[in-house]
Amino acid sequence: MFGDTSDLAENKLLLLYIFDKLKLPISNIQITQIVLENNFINYFTLHQYISELISSGFLEYTAEESKHRLVIANKGSRVLSMFAERLPKDKIETLDNYLKKHMDKIKKEVSITADYTIEKDNNYIVNLKATENDIILIDLKISVPSNKQARELCSKWKNNSAEIYSSILKTLID
Repeated sequence: MFGDTSDLAENKLLLLYIFDKLKLPISNIQITQIVLENNFINYFTLHQYISELISSGFLEYTAEESKHRLVIANKGSRVLSMFAERLPKDKIETLDNYLKKHMDKIKKEVSITADYTIEKDNNYIVNLKATENDIILIDLKISVPSNKQARELCSKWKNNSAEIYSSILKTLID
């Protein structure tokens, strides 16, 4: 019984550590990917812990135009600072190495968004957005006639946003 309680506390502290280390709001998908790729916690337990951390005020959602992302709350930061030494050094090292290797990708996923919605008459509105340090660089909405075109635009934006942004800016300025 004590081992289970100890694991529970350690795993929740580890989650708080991840959010604290990232220092930016991330989606449920992103935290799931980080945790599962490092085999820290299984999927179902992870989401139970996240739910409990939100309920107790250690994590909170930030609503950014219908995108719900998680961040560590002040209460979570305080608890982490009091108990961080209880985290196993090997897990911290593994996590730090993982974040160092993947931080650019995580930041890109947070700062580059592409999605679409269906409007009346089977038109699709594609919303392409890029932000940097909470500043909107571009927020573009485009109407297209098919789902296929909407998906293609989203894919191209996610894969080549810097080049597309530069091209749009150059076209508008010149």
